[in-house]
Amino acid sequence: MGRISGTFSGRVKVQTVFALPDAENHDLSVAEVSGPQKSSDPLWSDARITYWGTADLIAGSGPQRGYWINRRPSGETDWGTYEGRITTSGGQVTMEGTYKWTGGTGKFKGISGGGKYLGHFTSPVEVVNDWDGEYELAQAKAAG
Repeated sequence: MGRISGTFSGRVKVQTVFALPDAENHDLSVAEVSGPQKSSDPLWSDARITYWGTADLIAGSGPQRGYWINRRPSGETDWGTYEGRITTSGGQVTMEGTYKWTGGTGKFKGISGGGKYLGHFTSPVEVVNDWDGEYELAQAKAAG
């Protein structure tokens, strides 16, 4: 498996927040976020990620989960799922969790692996995530 790490900077494109009446400060949100990936691994250095997620927050903290896809100028893609936790403390919103690949096209067809992410909001609509993990391409599995 190859080790990978990088940074993602994105902007909230769409967000809907529902205030639930069952508890004080209980919000359910759905969002779409998109932006460029940066990595020393050339397979990810030009990818643009879009992710869609839900967050079930009480007073700004709670679980998050969703789906993501990386698109490259070549047209190749990889995608997967993530889940973690959002924490709001002292006006700072952070997120931490895990991700895993579930598929891809081209050289990413049959990709497997996953890792961890750690991020924060730099404004109400901008997010930065650092991530690392391991991946294996199907061609490498077949050759090995």
